[in-house]
Amino acid sequence: MGERLEQLWSDLVRAEPEAVAIVDGVTGETASRTELAEGARRWRETHAEAVRAGDRVLFAAPNGREWLEAFLGLLQAGAVPAAVEPGEPEASRSRTAAAVGAAWVWTPDGMRRVEGGIRRHRRRPDACLIKLTSGSTGTPRAMEFTHAQMIADGRQVCRTMDIRSDDVNLGGIPFGHSYGLGNLVVPLLAQGTAIVVAGSPLPHALAEMTARFRPTVFPTVPVVLAALVRADVPQGALASLRVVISAGSALPPTTAREFEARFGRRVHGFYGSSETGGIAYDRTGDATLDGRSVGRALEGVSIELRRGGRFRVSGAAVKAPGWHSPADRGRWNEHGELVLLGRTGRTLKLAGRRVELGEVEAALRALPGVSDAFATLHPEKPERLAAAVATALPVAEVRRLARGALASWKVPDRWVVLETFPVTARGKTDFARLRAQLATPAAT
Repeated sequence: MGERLEQLWSDLVRAEPEAVAIVDGVTGETASRTELAEGARRWRETHAEAVRAGDRVLFAAPNGREWLEAFLGLLQAGAVPAAVEPGEPEASRSRTAAAVGAAWVWTPDGMRRVEGGIRRHRRRPDACLIKLTSGSTGTPRAMEFTHAQMIADGRQVCRTMDIRSDDVNLGGIPFGHSYGLGNLVVPLLAQGTAIVVAGSPLPHALAEMTARFRPTVFPTVPVVLAALVRADVPQGALASLRVVISAGSALPPTTAREFEARFGRRVHGFYGSSETGGIAYDRTGDATLDGRSVGRALEGVSIELRRGGRFRVSGAAVKAPGWHSPADRGRWNEHGELVLLGRTGRTLKLAGRRVELGEVEAALRALPGVSDAFATLHPEKPERLAAAVATALPVAEVRRLARGALASWKVPDRWVVLETFPVTARGKTDFARLRAQLATPAAT
């Protein structure tokens, strides 16, 4: 049948039973491999009368020991888990359960049977988990992944990023997201890389946890790195970190440069998707410092550029049939790195002239003092554009600079200027909120 995550974990427990598996960064409580394994066994036995092999189970818990025990318990029971945000409203959770075909929903408050849920799906014996993504539609979409695919993603990430079994991850990104699964959960279960659970994303809390528990690898998102740069955190607070990784959205190069100058650590950009796991990584940090690319393909990943800038990602971690074309467009630069050019399907016609929104955004991001940009169709004038920019500049100065960088008919007619862009719970730019702000009369 091939390797399975729960079996790899059992092997690690037998090899070093007292090795630390997880640390609560708030309370300081630790759990050894044996203690985590025992917790998973108790979870499975407690729910043995409900959850059976083949059941799909939606589960929601904060990052931590309880999350891992439930996840391992579900795998050991032969169920197929799907993780959701612990704070997701009940109505949203019910919609997700329906999309997954879940038989049960588990939270720390207990197990709930899903009305109309499917018991014992016709199940692939190697099914590991279900990833959930809404893409651009907002509707939950369920994607089943095998043990082989998840293990491959974790190993490709660890080999490329040099994450070792004796490293310690600072775990602030959600365990259940594709980024958290590949960079935190699988490295723990497949090779024993321990996790310090960051209970708070606030800069001083992260600095205190890092000084106390000395993690060596920090996978995070741009908004957290920007907050660390702005806060009065001591320069040596992050000295234990060996690898700092940024993913989820574009990291402004100014933030990467300020982070290195402040803390003496380079940030390595990382690009991936739910469908593929990791795709590209900036191994040296050079590309992230100047914003020139998202790096080169991960070890074991193949990127094939196709017509119109579309590209195909293939490898052992990619969902069936083993390849996927992301919604982004790209090109190679002179360093052999992947440069993203914006998402496909974002071409408009304004007065008969074709406009690539990604190109407009790239031109705005290149303006001095602008760290990010988002362009869309004007909500009231169908022949004009609207844009949000992240900058400290006044809107009049942004307009002036934009007129020097874009053809007149590409210059947005409505603007929203923000210090930083809003982000979702996954740390990605919240485009829905940006569109809503551009649609308000307060936009200029």
